[in-house]
Amino acid sequence: MAEANSSAKWYVAHTYSGYENKVKLDLEKTVENRGLGDRIFEVSVPVVSSVELKNGVERKVDRKIYPGYVLVHMVMDDETWYVVRNTRGVTGFVGPGSKPVPLSDEEVERLGSREQEVVVNFAEGDTVVVTQGAWKDTVGVVKTINAGKRSLTIAVEMFGRETPVELSFAEVRKL
Repeated sequence: MAEANSSAKWYVAHTYSGYENKVKLDLEKTVENRGLGDRIFEVSVPVVSSVELKNGVERKVDRKIYPGYVLVHMVMDDETWYVVRNTRGVTGFVGPGSKPVPLSDEEVERLGSREQEVVVNFAEGDTVVVTQGAWKDTVGVVKTINAGKRSLTIAVEMFGRETPVELSFAEVRKL
């Protein structure tokens, strides 16, 4: 298998727009059912994650980098070509005529995982003011930061006691 894997290349299959994930699932199911796991290694729909702020609510959104295309890491032979080409939703391979052209190593590198970076402009101990929501205009001190959730916990004084409040990065501004 290591020998076959070294001859595997990335190919680009053209799909109907909006069917990329369906093609990916169908192709993975076919590979499993036909026992082609030793020649078709991975099916990928490249996406980039972003965070949208809409009406004061943050939500993570995955957008397809190449709508209408699915990447397939495989050893090209007649059977694997047939399986990919005849998967419902696939209109063909990228390349002249019926001859698929593999991606170069440089192209594959450029497609590498593009994780969204979370830039944190707060530090523990910073004083912040809440800009929206139920705690609007409240001043507090940052106690903890959770970059993964894009939130922080601040301590606010309520009825003479320090109370922790969890807020998203979008809801506060540094003083």
